[in-house]
Amino acid sequence: MTYPSLKVVYPGTFDPVTLGHEDLVRRAANLFPHVIVAVAGSSNKRTMFSLDERVMMTKEVFINLSNVEVIGFSSLLMQFVQSQNAQMVIRGLRATADFEYEFQLAGMNRKLYPQFETIFLTPSEQFMFISSSLVREVATLGGDVHAFVSATVEDAIKQKLGD
Repeated sequence: MTYPSLKVVYPGTFDPVTLGHEDLVRRAANLFPHVIVAVAGSSNKRTMFSLDERVMMTKEVFINLSNVEVIGFSSLLMQFVQSQNAQMVIRGLRATADFEYEFQLAGMNRKLYPQFETIFLTPSEQFMFISSSLVREVATLGGDVHAFVSATVEDAIKQKLGD
């Protein structure tokens, strides 16, 4: 079932984009006619990849999904959502700790932009434990991350770390 006129935004740092992120985007792409993967130029997180690298990597991961667009942004999320004429934000929930933070964030965003809604999706069971920060840590310490990211992302991580 799709909702014919909705444009949704799935924001995140995506440093790097994981199989859990891919799972949520693919499922959202089955529900909505236009999904924007919004790659945040985060100023408060120390990232492995630059914003441009994360946008390019994420575009490559979703190249085969015609209704998915990848855009980098450095503004408030609600400013970006409004600039894209989107009606919803999708957020992923892995655990109870995610819910508390995401619930607060959804309330703040609704206060800033009352016309939008937040939709929460949970990743498939096999991706529940994957996070970008854990992938970065495993990779930095020389571990194998192929079970957590696509081959494109794994290659980019190896190149970045000089492997």
